[in-house]
Amino acid sequence: MNMLKNRIIPILLLKNGRCVKGKQFANFRDTGAPVSAAKVYDAQRVDELVFLDIMASREERETLLPIITETAEECFMPLTVGGGIKTIEDMKMLFTAGADKICINTAAVENSELIRQASEYFGRANIVVAIDYREGADGAREVCTHAGTQPTGLDALVWAQKVDALGAGEIILTSIDREGTMGGYDLSFIQKVADSVSIPVIAHGGVGTLAHLKEGITQGHASGVAAASIFHFTDQSPIKARSYLKDNHVNVRV
Repeated sequence: MNMLKNRIIPILLLKNGRCVKGKQFANFRDTGAPVSAAKVYDAQRVDELVFLDIMASREERETLLPIITETAEECFMPLTVGGGIKTIEDMKMLFTAGADKICINTAAVENSELIRQASEYFGRANIVVAIDYREGADGAREVCTHAGTQPTGLDALVWAQKVDALGAGEIILTSIDREGTMGGYDLSFIQKVADSVSIPVIAHGGVGTLAHLKEGITQGHASGVAAASIFHFTDQSPIKARSYLKDNHVNVRV
């Protein structure tokens, strides 16, 4: 077991400059202004915050730099930013705007060498690969790109191992089937991935209770637990999550 502290990580999805939340990567509803949301999380001293511009890859445009710049100026928690990032130049712009880590997904699948190039250029710890997957009828997990709209034929476990070998610093693993359902993580698969790679795995997709966060760490062997709906649509907060995990003997930053 690692002795590093397990992280609690809210995820903010951006669409047209606003925060949104959906279900299984569809049916999005507006949840407010991103900088305001980030400030709330910052005040709650979250371990880190992930901003994902969900339309960027699909609409072929850059991530929203001004939002990142303003958030970085106003907030002190580490920021991970993803969406529409295709090149080292894109990454440089985001790091300059104030991102602490860069998250790539579609571009990593389309050009896996980008993972190696980015980790050599910026340092492994600063490069995150997001893996979004759907479960097939046979139980296999297939990687999807372009905000979950394009199946790739890639096996998610095999891809996770390749991403690790290419130099990614960590993986955000998202079950599209469970995302926004609040029915719990895909624990057996999270554990399979976490146990087969040498880098931290952040579990994402399905949190509806604080107990789900605990399960992600204790049963899923995740290094961090990411969530969105529970913080948007229930009275639970990262502060409550942290104290619940601490009371349940999970190693978190207090």
